[in-house]
Amino acid sequence: MKLYKYVILTAILLFVVWQISLKPSNDRNWSPDQTALSYGEIDGNLVHLYNIRNFTYTTTDDYEIKYYDKTYDLNKLDSVWFIVEPFSAWQAAAHTFLSFGFGDEYVAISVEIRKTKGQTFNPFLGLFRQYETTYVIGDEQDLIKLRSNYRKDTVYLYPINAPQNGIQEMFIQMINRANKLKEQPEFYNTITNSCTTAIVHHINSIAPNEIPFNWKILLPGYSDKYAYDLGWIKTDLPFEQTREKYKINEKALKYADSPDFSQKIRE
Repeated sequence: MKLYKYVILTAILLFVVWQISLKPSNDRNWSPDQTALSYGEIDGNLVHLYNIRNFTYTTTDDYEIKYYDKTYDLNKLDSVWFIVEPFSAWQAAAHTFLSFGFGDEYVAISVEIRKTKGQTFNPFLGLFRQYETTYVIGDEQDLIKLRSNYRKDTVYLYPINAPQNGIQEMFIQMINRANKLKEQPEFYNTITNSCTTAIVHHINSIAPNEIPFNWKILLPGYSDKYAYDLGWIKTDLPFEQTREKYKINEKALKYADSPDFSQKIRE
């Protein structure tokens, strides 16, 4: 029995030492879709964004790499949208991200793992410092269509109840966070530093305790129901009807090549 305990304690110690020895880095052999980091410069009411991702896809693994830079006026930032992509294999798991509306123009920000070549996401590995965190700033033609039209996952696009000053502060926070990660990389964590927990952290840093901890944050396939229960989603409909109303897959396919894609999926 003593030998058994010794083996267990040694294994735990070696695991802890291994974890401590791992250091986050921005210098790895990155997957081609995550080589460039998005970032921004804030100049009064103007925000200059760089490396806005706008890939053109043939399949999820075959794409033309394209980025662009653009300047946005914070005075025109008047809406924020919550996107939920439940995974086909297990509906409790999902990716969530936000899109910010400057009138009829939209820019999405997605907190993701930064993959090296050959890596794929595994939520279990995400507990053990196997991925860095990145804030992908992208065009909806990329970040939404990739999920709805090519991954064939269901995608929900919800308008969020929030005052304009809160939306602006949230946007600035996320840009500053992207900038920080560009200089000081961090590890992704499935529980403490994931797509959904990052959004919750940003909201609660603006309005403390606005979103109380709930298991639906850790299982983000249910995060839209939690947002609905908290009154964050703009709707007077019951939840299931709200979900159906804001499911955008058919529109995303129909208007895939439309220059007004973002407007069409909101009609």
